[in-house]
Amino acid sequence: MNISHAPQVSPDTEKGRSTVDLEEVGEREGYILDKSLVQAQNLKTTEDGRTVLIPQPSNSPYDPLNWPSFKKHLILVIISLTAFLPDYGSATGAVTLIPQAKQWEMTEDHVNHSQVGNIFMLGASGPFIVALAAYFGRLPVLFYFMLLALATAIWCTAAESFESFMAARILNGAFSTVSQAGGLMFIKDMFFLHEQARKINLWSALIIISPYLGPMFTAFIIHVSTWQWAFGLYSIETGLCLIAIILFVEETYYDRRTSQLELIPHAPRWKRLLGIQQWQTGYIINTPTDAILRPITVIRKPVVYLSTLYYMLTFAWVVGVNTTLSIFVGPLYGFGPKQIGFFYFTPIVAAILGEFAGHWLHDALAHWATARNNGRLEPEARLLAIWIATPFMMAGITLLGFALEEAYHYMLTALAWGLYVFGIMITTVAINAYALDSYPEASGEVAAWINLGRTTGGFIVSYFMVRWARNEGARRQFGTMTGVVAFAFLIVLLLQAQGKRMRLWAGPVNFKTN
Repeated sequence: MNISHAPQVSPDTEKGRSTVDLEEVGEREGYILDKSLVQAQNLKTTEDGRTVLIPQPSNSPYDPLNWPSFKKHLILVIISLTAFLPDYGSATGAVTLIPQAKQWEMTEDHVNHSQVGNIFMLGASGPFIVALAAYFGRLPVLFYFMLLALATAIWCTAAESFESFMAARILNGAFSTVSQAGGLMFIKDMFFLHEQARKINLWSALIIISPYLGPMFTAFIIHVSTWQWAFGLYSIETGLCLIAIILFVEETYYDRRTSQLELIPHAPRWKRLLGIQQWQTGYIINTPTDAILRPITVIRKPVVYLSTLYYMLTFAWVVGVNTTLSIFVGPLYGFGPKQIGFFYFTPIVAAILGEFAGHWLHDALAHWATARNNGRLEPEARLLAIWIATPFMMAGITLLGFALEEAYHYMLTALAWGLYVFGIMITTVAINAYALDSYPEASGEVAAWINLGRTTGGFIVSYFMVRWARNEGARRQFGTMTGVVAFAFLIVLLLQAQGKRMRLWAGPVNFKTN
């Protein structure tokens, strides 16, 4: 491929951007990262001169791609920790159902309505978040949503009636998910294509771990104190993330396609935090209509829709297992709240192992696929990791059903749970990296829709998992889950076989801004 045939722009700009849009070429023809295979000259590369930088950074020190490594990774850690909060808080509510039902003299199913509402909002607000970010900027939307997340977390802690608590929980779900829905925007803004899978791996690891740490800490808390302290801890964690955002996170939106003035030098940082500078300067050129239509445009792309559907069908059982496991292991093994809390170490360790494995796995598979494809990295290569993850997920769910039905030793139950979580950790990175490589201009939108798929699956199964478990038994219930995961894998096969053709047929998103 001669990328000199890519669309040309004038090189005579203050930002000194490249004349070649490597992302546009990569979406269409496959990304070429090996400098020796590229005919175009004057492309910026890594320090060793071997890897082409995609996207090409500008010459400006204010370009997030040119920021110091420490600054970029500090922001990444803060964004990842903020993405940890929504599922952590949601799972905290699952464990407090019993003491809340006693306090308010309601059934646990009735109190669970607050939990279901929270889960629904974790995904439903995502498209609105990225639309607001496309109009007002990444940083102000992150700040205001986290400020409201803190307020509603404190409200959850102080609520004295179920009606008040339920309202707080629903609103907290809508605001706290800001970094889950928009996390890929920050990763895409700050890191090059060859770095992104590892950064997504870290961000995803904290999302996957969070629904297990929440119940673990909460089980210990309600063992020695009241349920309000569980939400008090969640409020403290939310407050610490908000402080970190105020002190360290910067506006990462940067337009390399125009010669407009830089955003950073022209006002104090607090103006960018509040969105005043973005608004006054017109730095972000999207109109309200542009911003609203972006999520709609993206979900109409077949590969994004299918990726969202796949993730919904596989991740739903994270919530399903979380919802029902304590019902089984409590009476089966004589576990009380403290023992159940310790049992949650299993998925936490599994997710950490998945993060470590993914640190090398995703890049190794990408290099292997690139070498077999004449040096071109197609987005569909990211899906190869799901071939490795799926056997772990299916084996874990199947073994879990047999272990609970046949009363196997609790160590086998723990192993089964860990296998599934390990697989879902690998899958999460793969599906997000695939969607991002397919439509790099729409980093926030693809993340929001995939996040919506994840939470929609959890929202649906939370309505019937407990009743299903009691009526059908563990073996039949978990066997059905395995069948759904196997069916979902057919979507991956379809994407690998026809994904590129679908992308070319649907065309690019053609947004004004990244």
